Amino acid sequence: MNRLMGTLIFMFLLITGASCQNEGSKSSGATEEHKHSNSETYYTCSMHPQVKEDKPGKCPICHMNLTKVELDESDIEEKNHKVLKHQVIWQCKDFPDVTSQVQEVCPLDGTPMVKKPVLQNKAAKIVAKLKLRKAQVKHFKPDFFPATKMKMTKKIRLLGSVLQSEEKESNIPARIGGRVEKVYVRSTGSLVQIGDLVVDIYSPKLITAGEEYLLARESYTKNKSKEFKDMLEQSRERLRQWGIKSFQFEKWFRQNKVPRKITLYSNATGIVRSRNAIVGKYFKEGQNFFELSDLADVWVEMDVYEHDSALVSIGQKVELKFSAIPGKVIHGEIDFINPVLDQKSRTLKVRTTIENSHGKLKPGMIANAVLNINIEGMPLVIPRTAIIDTGKRKVVWVKVSKRGFRAKTIQTGYESEGYVAVRDGLRESEEVVVEGNFLLDAQAQLFGGYENMQNTEAAPHQH
Repeated sequence: MNRLMGTLIFMFLLITGASCQNEGSKSSGATEEHKHSNSETYYTCSMHPQVKEDKPGKCPICHMNLTKVELDESDIEEKNHKVLKHQVIWQCKDFPDVTSQVQEVCPLDGTPMVKKPVLQNKAAKIVAKLKLRKAQVKHFKPDFFPATKMKMTKKIRLLGSVLQSEEKESNIPARIGGRVEKVYVRSTGSLVQIGDLVVDIYSPKLITAGEEYLLARESYTKNKSKEFKDMLEQSRERLRQWGIKSFQFEKWFRQNKVPRKITLYSNATGIVRSRNAIVGKYFKEGQNFFELSDLADVWVEMDVYEHDSALVSIGQKVELKFSAIPGKVIHGEIDFINPVLDQKSRTLKVRTTIENSHGKLKPGMIANAVLNINIEGMPLVIPRTAIIDTGKRKVVWVKVSKRGFRAKTIQTGYESEGYVAVRDGLRESEEVVVEGNFLLDAQAQLFGGYENMQNTEAAPHQH
């Protein structure tokens, strides 16, 4: 009996051990199968990335050796995520944090669930993915920059020229008709100041007015009546309006004679821009003997390119440098912006008025200007070197893991001092590749990393 019991116990242990061994074998096989399922290997051509084979060999198109490509767990998870990313998610209307994969009633308020909106960002589209091998990482030393919000100050460098200020332009007109008998101003470019002699004229009408003045004064001297006093004041005022100085008609009274040639004096100060007075020429009332420009203040007109025109506004400060005044910076303020863009040069004219009391600045001189502009807000910025600009789109490479990188398209704003504002496509603190992005780009081109190079036949090099 004892022998029988011992035999039964031995057989039970033998069967149990075999079962455990079988289960262990199954478990080990499942583990190996799971490990195998979490990795994927294929062979592709560096020149024709659409070619994918499950074993090494030659490219059927160009007969080059195929290159081995290994996908690890993260790559496979991304593929699975692509399949699931369009899955509809339901959420409570008033409690969006409560979600469900099927449409049902919200457990919090009993209202029907609604579809969770899908956030689509075309500018943030991922156009390429790349995972470096461990051997490549050892030799790849990139620099990264986290997308950061900062205050941007843009410096616009402009080229300008000195112009005569139209506000300071003046002239010396003929206030009464007459013939020029003598010209005291020698040439254009001469400086004329208020009170300087300019011309002698012969004017019968002016001579008659002078004689009327002498007669009215003599009559008032003899008879102090109000009538003669009014006549005297009217004759004086008439002579003043025609440009005759008080000391002139006082001299006429002392000499009791009006000269045939009457001298006219300047009523303005400036540089002679146009000398119209010529001996023997007759001038009608209102015609200009001389046209003057007062260079005490001058204009500096500058050209702003079209892409910067929206940044310019009245009151902005500008720094000016002139070769005629080396080493000196003159500060001005924008006081005029032309409302119309120049169609030929595609530039906008802006202007500042600066003091020129010493007369060192002359019309036609060239000015090198710098316009300092504070851009509103705190935009998200990245270095200019992080952007690969293909002309059709702008791409940045973003770090997602130690060996993983993604290429994203972005929309950019203003650029300043080596930094570019990112309007869309990046989140704050995302690390972009600053040094080494072109190597990643080349790697993606060779191995079909870009989405528009996959599943196409003989796709050309495009970004």
